[in-house]
Order: sequence, then C-alpha cells, then structure tokens
Amino acid sequence: VADEKVAKKITEQKILELRERQMRGTPKHMSLESLYSKLSDGNFKELKIILKADVQGSIEALTQSLEKISSEKCHLHVIHGIVGGINESDVMLAAASDAIIIGFHVKADPKAQVLAEKEGVDIRYYSIIYEAVEKLRKAMEGILEPDLKEVVEGKTKVRQIFKSSRVGNIGGAMVLKGRITRQHRVRLVRDNVVIFDGKLSSLKRFKDDVKEVAEGYECGVALEGFNDLHEGDMLESYRIDKTAAKL
Repeated sequence: VADEKVAKKITEQKILELRERQMRGTPKHMSLESLYSKLSDGNFKELKIILKADVQGSIEALTQSLEKISSEKCHLHVIHGIVGGINESDVMLAAASDAIIIGFHVKADPKAQVLAEKEGVDIRYYSIIYEAVEKLRKAMEGILEPDLKEVVEGKTKVRQIFKSSRVGNIGGAMVLKGRITRQHRVRLVRDNVVIFDGKLSSLKRFKDDVKEVAEGYECGVALEGFNDLHEGDMLESYRIDKTAAKL
C-alpha cells in the first residue's frame, strides 16, 4: 500500500489473527486434497498460490502455465512468486491468505517446515512444470491420483572433500539426523536449492562399504554421476510412500 500507517495496521491485524489461531490450535488451511470439495460447495472461487523456485525463468513459466488452467469455477492466482528457498515469511503469508506453497527445485528451511506443520499450510514440491500443472488440474477436477508422499530418512552434512582417482570427489560427512542408506535416494541441498537428486555411488565407514550409517556417526559419501560436492552441502536421504488421495 502507498500509506505506511495503513501497512502497519494491516500487519498488526494479521499478527493478531495468527496468534489467535495458534491459541485455538493448528488450523486446517487450503490443501490440494480439500480443493475439489470446496469447489463443489460453490463458495470457493480462487486458489491462491505462493511460488518459490530456483530461477526467475521458472517463476515466469510456472505462473503462466498455472494461470492458463483457471476456469469460471476456479481461478488460480499466484499472489507471490520469487526466487529462493521456502522460508518462515512464505509460510506466514500462506497462513494469512489461505494459500498453498509450491516449491520448484527448492526446499523449505527447517524453521519454515516446522511452522508449516504447526499452521497446517500445504507445501508441494515439484521438479517438472508439467507435473505441477497436472497435479493442480486434477485437484480442481476431483480426480487426484494416489499421493506420493516423501518421507525424509535423514540429513547428513558434508564437512570435508577428499579426491579419489577411482570415484571422484568423496564427501567426509556427519549424519546429523536419522540415517543415510544406500537403498534410498538422496537429494543434495545447497543454500535451500536442490542441486542434485539421485543415488549414492559409495557409502563408507572408514574404509568399509556399508548399507547405512546412523545419526551421530561419520561417513564417506560419493554421488552417482555427480562430482561437484562442496563443504557445507546437506544430503537428504528419503523414500517415497504411496498413499490414497483424500478428497
């Protein structure tokens, strides 16, 4: 708004609303699962979206693609689109405006993830524009397929880089939470941006090959087809569970 006094008044009101919701317990905000039922009630006309991506080109392409599937029954409106990882401010905006958050090649930082769970804000992650558009279109039409839910098994931080003539760069790492395993996929996150998503080519404890390493232990990791490990990189070991969509 043009007037600073009005801006402050609106901000204070939104803060009060958030505090009231926290006192009442976790609210249920808009989600893709509930979209069709809300549309069927006839009282819901606009799905608000907060869009975060790795580059500006992705923001523009996704915004155009999502708004194209708008209809008389439901208008898709990107109320906030910016480059970068998902943070607490994004979650607070989603809670205040009853929006969903879409992350494209980016992740939520830990504080934002905790706040989203507390506020009941729906965060969706995509790496292909078509998949994001199709998911929202099917949610609007009430034909959601079984949901693929990501379960993070553990988080491992790369602390030192070693060079190997046989396997390339090896990350000397510490498992900070959960576990890292050979059987699950891993995602390399650098500054809340996903740099790599694939498999481990090597997992070692000292000089021994192992199937998994638990929380609190050090390990050596190498990634399949990726050799650009940096100190400070975070590796997320995860699995995908298939669950029935709820409408």
